Amino acid sequence: MALTESNMLSLGVQAPFFSLPNAVTGKTDNFDDLKGEKGTLIIFMCNHCPYVIHILDQFVVWTNKYHSKGINTIAISSNNIETHPQDSPVKMKELSLEKNFRFPYLYDDSQQVAKKYDAACTPDLYLFDEEDELVYRGCFDKSRPGNDVEVTGESLSQAANSLLSRKPISQEQTPSIGCNIKWK
Repeated sequence: MALTESNMLSLGVQAPFFSLPNAVTGKTDNFDDLKGEKGTLIIFMCNHCPYVIHILDQFVVWTNKYHSKGINTIAISSNNIETHPQDSPVKMKELSLEKNFRFPYLYDDSQQVAKKYDAACTPDLYLFDEEDELVYRGCFDKSRPGNDVEVTGESLSQAANSLLSRKPISQEQTPSIGCNIKWK
């Protein structure tokens, strides 16, 4: 596991469009059909990363709460499944059903979507406003495996709450940190 920080894509950029297979439904989904009325959260994640596993239960709670407020979540796995078969679409579907994801879990086999977003690690989070402009990229919160800080989603929640109340979102954003994306 190579500990990696987010690359911190420039704030204000438009969400790169994508169309990817949904590991649960088998259908192809795209950004325009999945985005939220008031905002969209893109998370690059995978099944095996201890940093994702560490936040996952609270992250699912977060997505349910904010979905009801108009922010949709889209999860994408871009890992090389030849070297990490536990991140395969079959395993993605199993995890999605086990954890009762209400958000789509898409597979980026070509890794082109991860490259468009300049994604570097799992989890890597990108919050876009209703105009599809990036307003937050960074960590879920300050909790990491082994640091004894409670998983709350505080950092992402502050950004989402500011977005929903149309208040400025702090430009000081802490990068996410986790396992590097497993490139081909």
